[in-house]
Amino acid sequence: MNSYQRVVAALSNKEADRVPVYPILSGITRKLVGATYEEWSTDAEICAKAFIESTKQFDIDCVVTLIDLSVECDAWGQKLVFPENEAAHPDYNDYLIKDIAEYAKIKKADYRTSKRMMMHLDVCRRLVAELKGKTPIVAFVFGPLGVLSMLRGQQDMYMDIYDDPDAVKQATGEITETLKEYVAALCDCGVDAVMFDTLFASGSIMSKQMWIEMEGVFVRELAEVVRQKGCLNMVHNCGKRIYFDAQIEAIRPAAISFLYPPDDCADFAECKQKYGDRTMLIGSVVPVSAVTGSDEAWDEQCRSQIDAMAKGGGFMLATGCEYPANAPFDRARRMIEIAKTYGSYQK
Repeated sequence: MNSYQRVVAALSNKEADRVPVYPILSGITRKLVGATYEEWSTDAEICAKAFIESTKQFDIDCVVTLIDLSVECDAWGQKLVFPENEAAHPDYNDYLIKDIAEYAKIKKADYRTSKRMMMHLDVCRRLVAELKGKTPIVAFVFGPLGVLSMLRGQQDMYMDIYDDPDAVKQATGEITETLKEYVAALCDCGVDAVMFDTLFASGSIMSKQMWIEMEGVFVRELAEVVRQKGCLNMVHNCGKRIYFDAQIEAIRPAAISFLYPPDDCADFAECKQKYGDRTMLIGSVVPVSAVTGSDEAWDEQCRSQIDAMAKGGGFMLATGCEYPANAPFDRARRMIEIAKTYGSYQK
């Protein structure tokens, strides 16, 4: 089986030759082509070359185009900082929205005027040209409430939700209208799926009902665009006590990438029992473990995830969020080898 066939089997709740595997190699791939972090995150040719090189040097079964969480906010002119050895982020001293009255200035933007969104589209086109049918290509998009937090700052946005929820929802709706056209363009590139980062759909951040009202209604619209384009919806959420049920109801994702068990499950085994026939489960090795602890502890995490969630298919072994961008590759290789051996369905 090639990677594409292996993942298709998992998406269909079938046991393939082995568990598919993807330590989420994103910023770290810059090392494979000798690029700086800023070059990798702003130059489509370099970024795509790095992702492609990762498929050549590692037996990964998927490519998710997670560059950073500041790609979409560029469309509204948010000032960004590009550190030397970490992901780009908003200028924390100069957010676009400086007080609650300024939400009103957030209007639907033309994604084609955003250098970073257009760069991401170019990356996806290049990946499709090289990998289509061999390795699944998943375009990564920050959810609309997440984009708004990049324009305002998370803490201030949380307070604004209590003070003037309608202002926040209005701005989120305008961002959603922009993202609709953007995700349609990503689908038209030929990607296999769009993965929405729904960070706020977790009990460690906001209540389930608040997420449904503040973002769930909007990601439902985005998911429908993806379906109409013939692509799959996926979700990434590395928060604690995430809301599988609410996200499945709103998005109907083919897969959920996650780090912690959902709010209504005691552990990963219960998550598999409760949701394994409704969506493919992706995860959930702790990323920081790539640079802490022993090799043996890392290996045990990988095996325990396989034990809890691999039976019957519908599971991909992965880190629960991005593999650390400045870590060595050693433990990514160990994860892949464990998927091939311990995760074999032919035993």
